[in-house]
Amino acid sequence: MRLFRFRRGDGAVGCGVITPDGQRVDAGELARDYDEAFFERGGMGELREWLVKGAPGGVPVLEDVVVLPPVARPSKIICVGQNYAAHAREMGGELPSEPVLFMKASTAWSGPYDHVVVPRDSEKLDYEVELAIILEKRGVHVEQTEVRNIIAGYTVMCDYSERAFQKERGGQWVKGKSCDTFAPAGPELVTVDEIADVQDLSLWTKVNGEVRQHSETADMIFSVAEIVSYVSRFMTLLPGDVIATGTPAGVGGGFTPPRYLRVGDTVEMGIEGIGEIRQTVVSGLRDIPLARRGGTE
Repeated sequence: MRLFRFRRGDGAVGCGVITPDGQRVDAGELARDYDEAFFERGGMGELREWLVKGAPGGVPVLEDVVVLPPVARPSKIICVGQNYAAHAREMGGELPSEPVLFMKASTAWSGPYDHVVVPRDSEKLDYEVELAIILEKRGVHVEQTEVRNIIAGYTVMCDYSERAFQKERGGQWVKGKSCDTFAPAGPELVTVDEIADVQDLSLWTKVNGEVRQHSETADMIFSVAEIVSYVSRFMTLLPGDVIATGTPAGVGGGFTPPRYLRVGDTVEMGIEGIGEIRQTVVSGLRDIPLARRGGTE
């Protein structure tokens, strides 16, 4: 299945699903929102049964709706740093012996086509395309062999980063990762069964049409199964939580001289079989049309 969220003309959040023949339909009463409660009550199973029956009562979703992130604002966004060897080297680090974990504030969660806002006092705004995992079930000390059973699916996420905040303001990565609009994701949640091999997908980034990142998930140091199992040792994973799995080489800070983003730049990202997202860099909230604000709903 491919699930998506959108904002209706009256401002209300809607939940949709793409049918096997490619139609985008409103899931209506089956899903008030794709959130922790939806996953916890078995909403994914209900959606599958509904689709098997031909999506009775499902009405088409208009093309001009505002697309929101594929799940409601998660309880937490956990990220893995330096999970591609070439990226670890370009940032001057050694290859990690265990996954490097950090958090992004959930208020950074935004839609796949929302603008990214340059925060006040920003000097070094950077981009990072990432495969993001969305969880369906609660998990604590999950064995690698059981990880697939707690994953709802995958989406594309950009881990926008302010490198000066991250590295020059006391050493706390979370400060450079958590500004509003710094975690756009989407356009859909693609369920596990839709992806033949999550460790064999290409991913890429373009800035103003120029390819900056291009790699394969096969190049991850730690696999999806290893990451989820590892994270679950240190915290309870909840339905709807997001885990971003790291970025390949080619980030702005990895160039000599660095090539950080500027106001007006367009950033496009994609992952094979999952989708593409796009943001424009803007200087502040005054530049964002009202219809596009509030992607964290």
